[in-house]
Amino acid sequence: MAEYYDDLETRSADARAAWLAAALPKQIAHAKANAAHFARSLAEFDPAMVTDRAALAKLPVIRKSDLHDLQQAEPPLGGLNATPAGKLARVFMSPGPIFEPEGHGPDGFRFARALFAAGFRKGELVHNTFAYHLTPAGRICESGAHALGCPVFPAGVGNTEQQVQAIAALKPRNYVGTPSFLRIILEKAKELGADVSSLRHALVSGEALPPSLRAELGEYGVAVLQAYATADVGLIAYESEAKEGLIVDEGAVVEIVRPGTGDPVPDGEVGEVVVTVFNADYPLVRFGTGDMSAVMAGTSPCGRTNMRIKGWMGRADQTTKIKGMFVHPSQVAEIAKRHPEIARARLEVTGEKGNDSMTLLCEVAGSPEGLAEAVTATLSSVTKLRGAVRLVAKGELPNDGKVIADLRSYE
Repeated sequence: MAEYYDDLETRSADARAAWLAAALPKQIAHAKANAAHFARSLAEFDPAMVTDRAALAKLPVIRKSDLHDLQQAEPPLGGLNATPAGKLARVFMSPGPIFEPEGHGPDGFRFARALFAAGFRKGELVHNTFAYHLTPAGRICESGAHALGCPVFPAGVGNTEQQVQAIAALKPRNYVGTPSFLRIILEKAKELGADVSSLRHALVSGEALPPSLRAELGEYGVAVLQAYATADVGLIAYESEAKEGLIVDEGAVVEIVRPGTGDPVPDGEVGEVVVTVFNADYPLVRFGTGDMSAVMAGTSPCGRTNMRIKGWMGRADQTTKIKGMFVHPSQVAEIAKRHPEIARARLEVTGEKGNDSMTLLCEVAGSPEGLAEAVTATLSSVTKLRGAVRLVAKGELPNDGKVIADLRSYE
């Protein structure tokens, strides 16, 4: 049995960098030439100069939270699509509403790689319980399964007893869906006395997979691995049998940036997941997912050499209302930018029953004279609110990616 989906998974760092140097300029040029939004947002950038991660990090970030307003202003897809809407294969709708396109190419969401890593193989039936209605989740998994050469039972969500009957009759080897629904199916099968022991591999997504649930599903004989994907960019990262972090997909460039900015953080520090994909129809460049994660050191013991991330670690949109005023992570970043002595900053909001107060904690080296007073003035100027400033030693702030920590009591 083949160990890897293809040779890309075991490339050297030099080979991957060489590929990136060739692929990035082409994709950025394509986005500028064919997608109205990128023609505007990237107007001042020369695609030929964007040949590595450092150059990529200078381009603007477009965040998922922006998509609704962009699509309202420039329907139907906000000018982000390079293929005209009339030439697409499908258009989906996620909550917001936010619309996502799919082109005609095979495995446009690049999901086959994650399925292969989870043990799925050509010719094996896949029981797909992700939704086929409105949202793209069902289609993401189905297109990946077809690229792998697997037939699919389009189960969708709900109808648990019917799903158990189908599994007992068709004897699929593989499951895709949420881990909680897999548990429901297995428990219902046990209750009904149905034989669903054909299930051996599961690739789950859409919610957390705590170790206790993975172990519980394993007691039914199902080996469960995870994938991280979104409707906008498709597969971002996936788990291998090593179960040590999530390996970034070969068709995606992942950066971890400080929330509210586009600035990459040092490896190991928690920040927002920003993704660039090489999708000809929907060429998203530096797409801020709003999810938090961190880069893991080293490579996976499974032999795959791409960067690993720790998985989902919360949401990056920490916008908070204080005394009736919204304060955004970008404002905290602006304060830190105006004072180069600040290595990291974190705004803590406390109080109860509307008696809000805020303190900006700033990591600095030593105790620069007059810095606290200067930052206090900047805090007031940027947020239009009064707050305190406290200088702390480097490394003292928690590594949780929070730029704004709401510690207020609402009881």
